[in-house]
Amino acid sequence: MTTLTDDPTTLGVVGGGQLGRMLAEAAAPLGVEVVVLDPTPDCPAAAVARDQVVADFDDPEGVARLAARADALTVEIELADPDLLAAVRDDEGVPVHPDPETVRTTSDKLREAETLGEAGVPVPAFRRVDGAADLEAALDVLGAPLMLKARRGGYDGRGNAPVDSVAAAREAFGDLEGLVAEELVELEREVSVMGVRGDGERATYPVAENVHEAEILRESVVPARADDETRERASEVARDVLDVLDGRGVFGIELFETTDGEVLANEIAPRPHNSGHYTIEAATTSQFEQHARAVLGLPLGSTHLRGAAAMANVLGDGEDARPVRLHGVDDALAAPGVHLHWYGKREARPLRKLGHLTATAADGVETPLDAVRAARDGLSFE
Repeated sequence: MTTLTDDPTTLGVVGGGQLGRMLAEAAAPLGVEVVVLDPTPDCPAAAVARDQVVADFDDPEGVARLAARADALTVEIELADPDLLAAVRDDEGVPVHPDPETVRTTSDKLREAETLGEAGVPVPAFRRVDGAADLEAALDVLGAPLMLKARRGGYDGRGNAPVDSVAAAREAFGDLEGLVAEELVELEREVSVMGVRGDGERATYPVAENVHEAEILRESVVPARADDETRERASEVARDVLDVLDGRGVFGIELFETTDGEVLANEIAPRPHNSGHYTIEAATTSQFEQHARAVLGLPLGSTHLRGAAAMANVLGDGEDARPVRLHGVDDALAAPGVHLHWYGKREARPLRKLGHLTATAADGVETPLDAVRAARDGLSFE
């Protein structure tokens, strides 16, 4: 039984970006304080978290300092070091969720695909690439073009590129080491499911449809504009993915719906995910509150969808980094049913996620989608 006292529970979070910021906002009403670790002084989460430990994600001393202040640890970025997480759990007795081995698996795209495939979860065909000969063999077997991914460190489109030759791969990646080649499947749409593992509980949110451009998520709509059978199959695959993972928390499970009706698992984020931001306004329990509940062993909240929703990212534009000056905010806030979430980043860089907009409707995704598109298109950085 959890008891609230004047000595609040503290959740330590490795990473202090926008996910850490929204996690701190959602944890506060539960009587939970958040301390984040991030190498950027005054990171986005610092404005709402209890405190920040300024240190690199793989700094043993920094992670130890964070653990010393926390009742439990979690992550909001895949750059967290699973060895350090396991060490503070084993040596200091601080619970860490998701399990460090899950973080290790999901931070390595080859290991992730192998783990899912061995468990019977459908995934695109893939091959390991550690040199030109491996890539040539992959092109022969998987076809050209194929999707080439960095095994580690890729996110927000970084570390992914479609290639049709060794020369194109060298131009995109340089050294052809530590990569995984994946069949470029014919897509009907990209979808995702926010799944959650609690203390003896498991749940999924409704299936969202995602629109990417240049490998960056631009928009999400929920429910996905797929038929009932496809949405149910996507939920089944997501539940199968949850069964493969260890530890508690929210997981962003990205999926492909192919043109021939298959649903394939693409990638897993062991944390709240951009495609689940709609849950703040549109679900009974947001993904961020749900993550705090799950990591701390509290009962899970309802994943019920209150109505249809759409989310649009606000991305940096131009060619160079510059101080943030966002215009058009008044018009966006004046739009009926539109909600703006600003991440507090001080520098706009091309395609950097600086905020998002959400709108909801009683039913049908076209109305909220039109609303967030209009609000987004009315914003500018000039």
